[in-house]
Amino acid sequence: MRLEIRPAATAEFGAVADLCVAAYVPFVAGDSPYVATLRDVARRAAAAELLVAVDAAGGDVLGTVTFVPEGGPLGEIAGPGETEFRMLAVDPAAQGRGVGMALMAHVLEASRRRGKDGVVCSSQPGMRAAQRIYRRLGFRRVPERDWSPLPGVELLAFAYSLR
Repeated sequence: MRLEIRPAATAEFGAVADLCVAAYVPFVAGDSPYVATLRDVARRAAAAELLVAVDAAGGDVLGTVTFVPEGGPLGEIAGPGETEFRMLAVDPAAQGRGVGMALMAHVLEASRRRGKDGVVCSSQPGMRAAQRIYRRLGFRRVPERDWSPLPGVELLAFAYSLR
C-alpha cells in the first residue's frame, strides 16, 4: 500500500471526523464531550495543520493527525522550540498497516524542516498501540509533563528530541 500524506481537503472533513470517532471509541465514552471535539475538524484545520494519510491507489482517507507546529489554541504541552501533535487516528480497518507510523514520520520531518528542537504529545494510558509507535520512533516518556485536562482524565506525556 502506498500512502500520500497531505493537508486534508475540506471535502474530506466528514470522513476525517468519522475516522477520528471510530478510532477513539475504545477510549472515549459515546456521550463524552470529547466526541464533539473529535468531530470539529474545521476548527482543527483553521487552528493547526490537519493532515491525512490517503491510500494513493483508491483515495480513501486511512488516517489523520493534527499537527500543531506553532502553539496557538490547540497547543497543550509544547514548550519553546517544540512542535506538538494531537488526535492521531487510524481507521480501525487500516490499523497495523503502517498508517500511524507514516503520519508520525511526516510530523517529525516537518518539525525538522522548521528547525525545531523536539516534538511532544499527550496520550491516554490505554492507547498502547499509539504509544508503541511513539517508542519505536524514539519518543520517551516525560512523566513530569503528564497532566489532566478534566477530572478523571489523565494524560501521559511523550517527547522526541530533534537535536
